[in-house]
Amino acid sequence: MQTLINHRVHTTIESPLGDLTVVAEDGKLTGLYFADHRRGPAPDSLGVRDEAGFDDVRRQLDEYFAGERREFALPLAPAGDAFQHRVWELLARIPYGRTRSYGDLARQLGDPALAQAVGAAVGRNPLCVIVPCHRVVGADGSLVGYAGGLWRKRHLLDLEEPAPVKAERLF
Repeated sequence: MQTLINHRVHTTIESPLGDLTVVAEDGKLTGLYFADHRRGPAPDSLGVRDEAGFDDVRRQLDEYFAGERREFALPLAPAGDAFQHRVWELLARIPYGRTRSYGDLARQLGDPALAQAVGAAVGRNPLCVIVPCHRVVGADGSLVGYAGGLWRKRHLLDLEEPAPVKAERLF
């Protein structure tokens, strides 16, 4: 990502899921939100609108949506507490094309009783798509909760579905 001036800036990037608002501060991404993002930031917290400095973000998102990129290589600085950061780090380690349940993540943190707290932290992920919270599903594999809406979660999971699984599906 190109160096940004030391202040918060944002831009809008078109995607197959609608416009995405991208926020950066001091050259690092702090947010990526859908147009109707549940619990999204207040418009006055986005900083000034500036197209400069977002070329890498735009390119990597385009590559991802074209099925050509599986991981993002961008400087990130999401705001959150220590627990949220631990959960978001686990999200970032879920492999492309795979899912985990909230309980799986809670067990990785060492306490299965943390599943609800994990769900709350996943729901507060400020970097949708880039930190892949869409890869978290219910214990039975069902699609549950997504700040961008379940139709977007389904789209992202379908995009990442491994070719052998797609080939075996009837519909």
